Amino acid sequence: SIFIKCKQLSGCSSTIEVIVRMKRVYYDLHLHSCLSPCGCEDMTPNNIVNMAKLMGYDMIALTDHNSCLNCEATVTVGKRNGLTVVPGMELCTAEDAHTICLFPTVADAMEFHQYVKQHSSIMNNDAGTFGKQIIMNDLDEPIGEETQLLINAANIGIDNVVALVNQYHGAAFPAHIDRSAYSVFSTLGAIPPEANFKAAEITPYADEVCLLREHAELRDKILLCNSDAHYLEHMLEPNAWLALPECTPEC
Repeated sequence: SIFIKCKQLSGCSSTIEVIVRMKRVYYDLHLHSCLSPCGCEDMTPNNIVNMAKLMGYDMIALTDHNSCLNCEATVTVGKRNGLTVVPGMELCTAEDAHTICLFPTVADAMEFHQYVKQHSSIMNNDAGTFGKQIIMNDLDEPIGEETQLLINAANIGIDNVVALVNQYHGAAFPAHIDRSAYSVFSTLGAIPPEANFKAAEITPYADEVCLLREHAELRDKILLCNSDAHYLEHMLEPNAWLALPECTPEC
């Protein structure tokens, strides 16, 4: 446990000291299932959850490309196996900048999913090129297939993502900012201040010192390190952690 001492102002002349017990929560908040284009068919709800449990994670997030259709099954499997699963999505914005969107409940995630679908271009998936986009239940049984290609940019600007996700009680941050493609730095060169992101994602191979030196806007943001795994073997040993009062999606 981690103890944090806070001072809460009471009127103008006195303070109250509050001790908050925080938990060290090992996380991976960027994982893909077999629903994502180019995602391995072995990335089923049960395989993802069981691998994360085996590796020692406390919390993971399922963030398929532009879809939340496998979130309910994965959250259910997580509850059955004692692992916190945050429902989410990796949104491709109008600028081709990938952004992670996380939600406290599956219901919130699915409402956001419907909004994104309504603001996305309609193009059929080529399963021979991108693989099948498989929808599964909590028993790893295929229950459908998404025919609309999920990797295209949605008609949602990056400046609007945080405010939009907040409407569904969620939080958002730009994905893999140190990559040379589909990142906010590769497409825009900087994180727009109007976007109001409080955090940003780096890959495990990022040069944090160099990023902070070259991008001053990162210095007041939480840097989250996630795997972006599309294959079971790409899931990483848990090293990154967050101090949270509870290991829940709401936190």
